Amino acid sequence: MFGDAHTFYFLFLLFHSSHGDVSFSFPEEMQRGSVIGNLAKDLGLEASALSGRKARINADGSGKRYCDLNARSGELIVADRIDREVLCGNKASCILKQEVVLENPLELHRINLHIQDVNDNAPLFKDDLIDLEIRESAVKGARFVIEEAHDADVGQNSVQQYLLKKNDNFVLSVGGNTVELVLDKELDREKESEMNLLLTALDGGSPRRSGTVVIHVTVLDANDNSPVFSQAVYKASLPENSPPDTIVINVRATDADEGVNGDVTYDFGHVSGNIISVFSISPVTGEIKVTGVTDFEEKASYEMRVEAKDGLGLTSYAKVIIDITDVNDNAPVINLKSLAYPVAENVSPGTEVGIINVQDRDSEKNGQVRCSIEQNVPFKLVPSIKNYYSLVTTEQLDRELVSDYNITISATDEGSPPLSSSKSVLLSVADINDNPPVFEEQSYSAYVSENNKAGCTLCSVSAQDPDWRQNGTVIYSLLPSEVNGASVSSYVSVNGDTGVIHAVRSFDYEHLRSFQVHVMARDNGSPPLSSNVSVSVFISDVNDNSPQILYPSPEGNSFMTELVPKAAHGGSVVSKVIAVDATDPGLFTIGLHSGEIRTQRDISESDSMKQNLIVAVKDNGQPPLSATCSMYLLISDNLAEVPELKEISYDDKNSKLTSYLIIALVSVSTFFLTFIIIVLGVRFCRRRKPRLLFDGAVAIPGAYLPPNYADVDGTGTLRSTYNYDAYLTTGSRTSDFKFVSSYNDNTLPADQTLRKSPSDFDEIFGDIQGSPEV
Repeated sequence: MFGDAHTFYFLFLLFHSSHGDVSFSFPEEMQRGSVIGNLAKDLGLEASALSGRKARINADGSGKRYCDLNARSGELIVADRIDREVLCGNKASCILKQEVVLENPLELHRINLHIQDVNDNAPLFKDDLIDLEIRESAVKGARFVIEEAHDADVGQNSVQQYLLKKNDNFVLSVGGNTVELVLDKELDREKESEMNLLLTALDGGSPRRSGTVVIHVTVLDANDNSPVFSQAVYKASLPENSPPDTIVINVRATDADEGVNGDVTYDFGHVSGNIISVFSISPVTGEIKVTGVTDFEEKASYEMRVEAKDGLGLTSYAKVIIDITDVNDNAPVINLKSLAYPVAENVSPGTEVGIINVQDRDSEKNGQVRCSIEQNVPFKLVPSIKNYYSLVTTEQLDRELVSDYNITISATDEGSPPLSSSKSVLLSVADINDNPPVFEEQSYSAYVSENNKAGCTLCSVSAQDPDWRQNGTVIYSLLPSEVNGASVSSYVSVNGDTGVIHAVRSFDYEHLRSFQVHVMARDNGSPPLSSNVSVSVFISDVNDNSPQILYPSPEGNSFMTELVPKAAHGGSVVSKVIAVDATDPGLFTIGLHSGEIRTQRDISESDSMKQNLIVAVKDNGQPPLSATCSMYLLISDNLAEVPELKEISYDDKNSKLTSYLIIALVSVSTFFLTFIIIVLGVRFCRRRKPRLLFDGAVAIPGAYLPPNYADVDGTGTLRSTYNYDAYLTTGSRTSDFKFVSSYNDNTLPADQTLRKSPSDFDEIFGDIQGSPEV
């Protein structure tokens, strides 16, 4: 039956309203999956855009979706059974409202579904048998109202025609909604006291449907008055959720007849089952009461027919309309339609991260809703379209401060009393690499004793990165640099995971006392972020060098001979032992690449006036080639103090060392003989306290000093790179030294010179002048 009706009645109309609404017209009872129309085409969109913009169908308040959207084709299809009679009753126009929601950007289009009636219901009479009692006194032309048939369909598919089976006494009269039996020939109870008439109701559908009822006529004595209602139409208003037994309205009809002919009883006419389940009528009093649940959101109005019947079967009808008024009995419902999860922490303020839909089934003020966010979070709700809200950021997010937000959204209607509801939305913040690693210290210092083992731990650096996962994973590495012309990686290494710095080689304090490396901490983000820190490594001295005796010379098989006068008194200096330890720094340093020669400490009084430097220059070729040169430096503020240049240019060769030694010994011997004569003369003049004139110092031949050392101020300490020759000064307890020549052979580099002041050696050797030496 439905298939034939569908073939016959299927009409499809599509139009756009001036407000962007889209309407479709289609017959009821279409099968699930049937195509209603192409929504994408009528919205002017490509079918693929519907899927990309997350198109979906929302029911408008009813919560039930009767159609779905095929996102691939853009077609609107039937999702559930659509029965026009259930949805709209006997209304001439049946419209279902649905909504289609599109995102990016957010759009809302209203869809009006015009449900066309199909002839799927046959006319039905309330009862299969109608009992009608008519007095034989009824005159020709008397009319007797028959309750019309009810067809749930509307328009042409509703009841269009009544047919009365041919008989001798009655004809049928149909006018408007009234069906009457008209007495065409007077009754004669004595001839026929009962008769059955067949009444058929036909609708206008194709094919036509029909319903029949048998009218059983009992011929009685005269009852010439039917009940009459006080009103043709009764109206009442009833709040929804009224309790059972609430009296809605009282209908009343009177009959002018007396006795049984005037006794009136009440009943509902032909009504649907949902009315009977909600209301009841008293047969005696005509009171209509509530027996079920009235819900404004389900049905806002009820319309029914009430029958009044006298004792002999004469009837009349009235219409009752009951309007249900809304009560604020529905709290708002919050629906999360869309949510960005997670949200990147670098999104700009005002970014939309979610879409909220709020529904309240109540009407007017009871259905007006205000939405808000309860707690203090960097988000707010912005009203969008109709009952939609956009959840947007209000300030810059920072995952390192707050990684998750539990946002509570509350909705309150304007009813009295107001009803409210809330919904929690969990929003996570996605990490971006916006924090570089930060070292715990601004700089680090490491201390290690020389002669350490390769691989020993020097110190540990640590950097923290508050970012998450790979963005917060820190890797340590050495920045490229050089130490003493070699790559820093040949001196130290760093553990990339722990930041522990290890020594790659054993250090020698006499060659390297400190150096600096730079460590980089880099995260694994994209792009990676990094920071640097300096690590100063200080090498402490270990007593691993034995003193070297410079004078008397430890080499050779001959003994050093000193001349001691017989007249020497106690405490007189007869000789001096000179030794050095390779632990003191030199006075000068040279730039590794620039060649600039600089002082590496302050110049003291004990430093020699004449300084001799040998500079080596080496290239990076394979193999490397080198060259050396000598440089003389004079330390003086006055040119008058500078010795003769001929003495500076004096070139002493190792081959002439023996000759110089002999000359030096002869000179010393001659000097001592002269000195003794002078001393004897002085002692003769000073009888109280004889005194030697040469107790201040002893001249030491320069031939006994190695070519790369020098003695200054008679303290017994030597400076690297230079040698010296010494001469006595008469009447002085200290020695005056005059530098004669420089030795070029085996000269120590500037960074291997000794760094000792005279006071330092006093602790080692004691007071030379105050104690005798052997």
